Amino acid sequence: MFKLPKIIGKRKKRLGRGLGSGKGAKSRRGTTRHQTARESIPLHFEGGQGRMVKRFPLLRGKGKNKSIRAKPIILQPSDLDSLKEGQIVTLELLIKNGIVDEDARKKGVKLLNANKLKKKFTLQIPVSRKQI
Repeated sequence: MFKLPKIIGKRKKRLGRGLGSGKGAKSRRGTTRHQTARESIPLHFEGGQGRMVKRFPLLRGKGKNKSIRAKPIILQPSDLDSLKEGQIVTLELLIKNGIVDEDARKKGVKLLNANKLKKKFTLQIPVSRKQI
């Protein structure tokens, strides 16, 4: 006598057939109703309560994303024309010759377009990416 193996397929869950079934109401679909089901609720919305952004007014508005550190004073190659050729260019030398003010000590100095210098210098100040 030949016996076939029993093939029993798993029954499909019957969702949404009343609260008594244990699979009713939202039918295991997570939070699909009420406010979370709506499309256009902004991230900062807190149910009518004052927004977090408005509670800290100094963290929004003008200059919020700007760097706190002071930006360096920019020098052009023509600013160094008054110096002698072959000098060592330092921040102290620039302040002494009146090319930059005293506040350059705090902010710093950066030379742009160093490849367009007309004289030869030994630079001990930051220079823009493009090198000579």
